[in-house]
Amino acid sequence: MAEPPFSIGIEEEYLLVDRDSCALVEAPDGLMAACAAELEGQVSPEFLQCQIEIGTRPCAGVAEARDDLRRLRGAVSRHAEQHGLSPIAASCHPLADWKNQQHTDKQRYNELDRDLGGVVRRMLICGMHVHVGLEDDPLRADLLAQTSYFLPHLLALSASSPFWQGRDTGLASYRISVFDNLPRTGLPPQFNSWQDFERSTQILVDTGAIEDTTRIWWDLRPSARYPTLEARIMDVQPRLEHALTLAALIQCIMRMLWRLRVRNQRWRLYDRFLIGENRWRAQRYGVSEGLIDFGAAQVVPFDQLAEDLLDLIEEDAVALKCLTEVARVREIVEHGTSADRQRAVYARAEADGADHEGRMRAIVHHLIDEYHADL
Repeated sequence: MAEPPFSIGIEEEYLLVDRDSCALVEAPDGLMAACAAELEGQVSPEFLQCQIEIGTRPCAGVAEARDDLRRLRGAVSRHAEQHGLSPIAASCHPLADWKNQQHTDKQRYNELDRDLGGVVRRMLICGMHVHVGLEDDPLRADLLAQTSYFLPHLLALSASSPFWQGRDTGLASYRISVFDNLPRTGLPPQFNSWQDFERSTQILVDTGAIEDTTRIWWDLRPSARYPTLEARIMDVQPRLEHALTLAALIQCIMRMLWRLRVRNQRWRLYDRFLIGENRWRAQRYGVSEGLIDFGAAQVVPFDQLAEDLLDLIEEDAVALKCLTEVARVREIVEHGTSADRQRAVYARAEADGADHEGRMRAIVHHLIDEYHADL
């Protein structure tokens, strides 16, 4: 079996904030126009007017993705600065109220507002999507089921949304709680074949329930536009290097599963009920409380899970030239996710005597600094 390209493409959504007040700000027309002129189709408005989305080109590997993502992040930052604004790459603004936001006047977003009503209006959240190039449709269907096992691991490592409307939610990724209110979200179903996937989704298209499969928002889905599997479960990453670590992990996991397939082996398929429990643990705790090893029937600390995963994909990380990037998983586990860092900033501001709003502004300034740390 010929090896797939395992190319990667990264999409990120950012929030635009006023550099002084830290409040969310609608993207000025001049900002979007300047970004569009420089980035040539790699930037677009998002559902809410305070958001902006970028997407890398298809990249052969993580080194190429780093160059493109740094260029995109840098351009958005430079143009935002001309308006006294800054992007932040966190999945929730710690203080903002979704009821004060307006959706972008664009046909697709107008239709979403019409079709989904109040559920979609709460979507003051940002995510990170990683596409992995798999040109063979049956392979995409096969890896869709097997990769699902690792989705909670990715969510736990990515958590960047502990605060919502000025309160600590107690969750590492509150974004998932908000997003799960939409239809056709969550863990993907298990399909027996590519034909099974096509038959099932075509029913929704034929009945007019959805326009096409871009209206399916599972944590992992076959892309409707590209020959890829698209991992969508992650919170967006404040730091560029952490985004690249997640992208490299996804790329390596899929290559590992392909490698098993070549050897006439496969990853064990577990019921969505069980994977869903790990998904909840990742959403609630991030990397602090571990996940369930279903075979051993026990909760395994995340540092041990991380080492097991790195051993599992070592051969693939070597082949894909991303050993350094995947090894950064240890740093995330040891020092905590963005959710942990945001809570630490809040605690320091509280110790320094800041009032509640001042603590929240301190978090936003921290997120601004993290966005620019690796540029």
